[in-house]
Amino acid sequence: MKKLTIISTIILGMAVASCDSYLDINQDPNSPTEENMTPSIMLPAAEMGLAATYGNLLRIPGGYFSQHYAHMFGTSNYVDYSQFTMSPVRSSSAYSQLNRVALKNLQTIKNLAEKNEEWGTVLAATTLRCFTLQALVDCYGSVPYSEALDISNSSPHYDEGSVVYEGILKELDEALAKANANDVVATNFLYKGQNAANWIKFANALKLKILSRESGVASVDAQIAAIISEGNLPTEDVAYTSCWSNETGQMNPYFSEEFSTSFGSTQINVTANLALVGTMQLKDANGDVVYEDPRLAAFFDPNSSGEFTGGVSGTNFSTTDNYKSAYWCRPKMAYNSPVYLITVAETEFFIAEYFARKNDVASAAAHYAAAVQASFASAGVGGADEYIARNPYDQGAYKKVLGIAKWVALAGVNNFESWCELRRLRYPAFGTVTGAQLYNIDTDAYAPQLYQPGTLYTPIQVDGNIGNNHLIERWPFASSSSSSNGNAPKFENADYLKPIFWAQQ
Repeated sequence: MKKLTIISTIILGMAVASCDSYLDINQDPNSPTEENMTPSIMLPAAEMGLAATYGNLLRIPGGYFSQHYAHMFGTSNYVDYSQFTMSPVRSSSAYSQLNRVALKNLQTIKNLAEKNEEWGTVLAATTLRCFTLQALVDCYGSVPYSEALDISNSSPHYDEGSVVYEGILKELDEALAKANANDVVATNFLYKGQNAANWIKFANALKLKILSRESGVASVDAQIAAIISEGNLPTEDVAYTSCWSNETGQMNPYFSEEFSTSFGSTQINVTANLALVGTMQLKDANGDVVYEDPRLAAFFDPNSSGEFTGGVSGTNFSTTDNYKSAYWCRPKMAYNSPVYLITVAETEFFIAEYFARKNDVASAAAHYAAAVQASFASAGVGGADEYIARNPYDQGAYKKVLGIAKWVALAGVNNFESWCELRRLRYPAFGTVTGAQLYNIDTDAYAPQLYQPGTLYTPIQVDGNIGNNHLIERWPFASSSSSSNGNAPKFENADYLKPIFWAQQ
């Protein structure tokens, strides 16, 4: 495995090669020795710490747990993920990177900016910090928060996710209250050379996501309505785009992990999952394609025969000539592919869901259509109207319509967020066909025609803690934290199936 090497190299490479005055990430920003340490030196490195982890170490398991991805033959790198398994050791890299490189640096930046009343930079650091904390809650359920900033406390208390959500909403509100659109923001990669206007929109979109996540367990519709009414939300996807280059350590982190040979690896691990392919490409009884979602070709490359084929979760297939790598479809990635934080499509889906809860059918349908159109636009393809005609908005089944459409839309841009929304909306739901029926590992018999479009299925050799017709609901606490923190909660095997607080409906 090469994850830690890649992440460290990406962060250092971007910080040094792209802007040679940036922080050397090997120096602890919380104990700087240089008198001239500034937010402009530190923020780009903190951003890359977030992008390198969120865009890779969260994306990969998110893709397998969402059944966007299946595993190729002959390697074992992510077979555990495809079986819905996550171990404390496996989760440690992401946890450590997000805490050490992102959260600690962002808090230092925020503190420095507050001293100088640089409110645009305070907002930027706060928004990224709250984004990171939400991602951690959505993985683990509870994380250190209220005591996390006390450097004298080596065993900070783990706060329940609902407490963290309440705290980060307050942090965002406080930062937004002080920032103006024309405020200067320290040097950064996300909105290069721009003032705080787009950071305000990003913060509002993040608030909308946080509130929407907890809308099933808390009375937050008034707050959501206020954000929608104000309308100051991103009109373009919030994503790291122009900061990548075709150099070792400076590529999109997922591309560097899975596709680049810069680190000497030639392993091919990831293929499209049959669940996704079978939903985006519909066939008749004769096996002829009657509809193909144009985004499928934007999300995945066809196989060597020019066809789209999907693997089955829970195995890495056989090493027979039938199902070697040329048979499968790889995610379409490039060295400069964006790392998406929040897309316009996601925001529109959240707004559609709000109006659906209010039984405002016309508004819900309009924002559902806007979400689909934004997804197609991000993918750079046409055909949104046909998708909407084939999958019309249905108020009586709005969670199903929105859930499946969001699951498809996120497949090519943000697999981690898809796993979060699957756990919350519960769509796509599990069908009646199992992974073992779709592929028999003993006879090498592959039966994709049995797949039911718009459903999930139990993986072959699914993790025993998960069982049939269940998603993995949370990650076990990272061993890098629990082994040294006496206040880390005990994680029981049953906790794998315990929903995060916002999904406990």
